[in-house]
Amino acid sequence: MKLVIAYDHTALEMKAKIAAYLITREIEVLDICADTGVGMEYPIAGYKAATLVASGQADGAVLICGTGVGISLAANKVRGIRACVCSEPYSARMSRAHNDSNVIVFGARVVGIEMAKAIVDAWLDTPFEGDRHAHRVALINQIDETGALES
Repeated sequence: MKLVIAYDHTALEMKAKIAAYLITREIEVLDICADTGVGMEYPIAGYKAATLVASGQADGAVLICGTGVGISLAANKVRGIRACVCSEPYSARMSRAHNDSNVIVFGARVVGIEMAKAIVDAWLDTPFEGDRHAHRVALINQIDETGALES
């Protein structure tokens, strides 16, 4: 599995710890902000990571900014992205099981490192349930592709 990791200046310390943690889980990590040394502005980081996921160059992404909100808003503007901001593992689990999220997001100023790891674990370890949820994800995809929802 290959995950993109992207972040802004508020998340440098957390990014390093989460990237190292992902590697212990035998996940390939593509750090798209590494050459900046300080992260990127969150709209740029969110967009760049999301485009790699949407194009199939990565299986998913972990995004981190101060609250997680700004970077998720940017990521969700990319067609095919379902980025969910989570502050605890239950939401992360449900974002995968019911919404087939392909990007997990959290805030470096909101959660500590151990909670961030628990969020990542819940997200990675939960498969999409499909079934009745597949129809709902298809509706989200319809909005994404057409800008409308046909009834």
